Amino acid sequence: MYKFRILHPNAMTRLRLQPVMHGMTGILFLFNVVGTYKMPEPNWFMAFLFIVMGIASVGFPFMMKRIRRFSETNSVLRMLQAFTLLSGCLYFLSHMQPIVAIALFLSGLGIAYIGYAEYRILQPAFVTIDTTGIVLPTIFSNRRFGWNEMKNVILRNDLLTLDFKNNKILQLEVLDDISPSQTADMNTFFQQRIS
Repeated sequence: MYKFRILHPNAMTRLRLQPVMHGMTGILFLFNVVGTYKMPEPNWFMAFLFIVMGIASVGFPFMMKRIRRFSETNSVLRMLQAFTLLSGCLYFLSHMQPIVAIALFLSGLGIAYIGYAEYRILQPAFVTIDTTGIVLPTIFSNRRFGWNEMKNVILRNDLLTLDFKNNKILQLEVLDDISPSQTADMNTFFQQRIS
């Protein structure tokens, strides 16, 4: 059995979308400032909270490369975004704005889901390869692929390539240092299982 650390299969797609998601959330907060300000008796604390969260959310993508503990900072910001949206839901609901409240509630749930998915993706991920197949991480659990689904599996230059019989190819970046002799042993094992 072989087990080694990889970059999560969904990490690159999610990380490319992350700045857009933060920016859209920030714009939503800034729109809520307008809604709060136009109330007959505006709540200045809520308006200030929406402004701060809007600026923080829009500015976060520009600061991402400078942050050392990116995963933790991103998770905290996502929790604050979800909490603020759910709090805003209660605020607008108490001011007889049910449509805005429902929109903020659904947005808060969506941001909480996105935050959890990003948290899981940024955690260390492992691939496990044994005589029955290959186990890859997904967002919520693991998925097993049998050897009968594979046309070819090869490990070369810190890249594990899975070529499926249905013409799907999956390439995973290997984060562990694997010696050339171990790589050769693994590739031999893969070819034995496929043939």
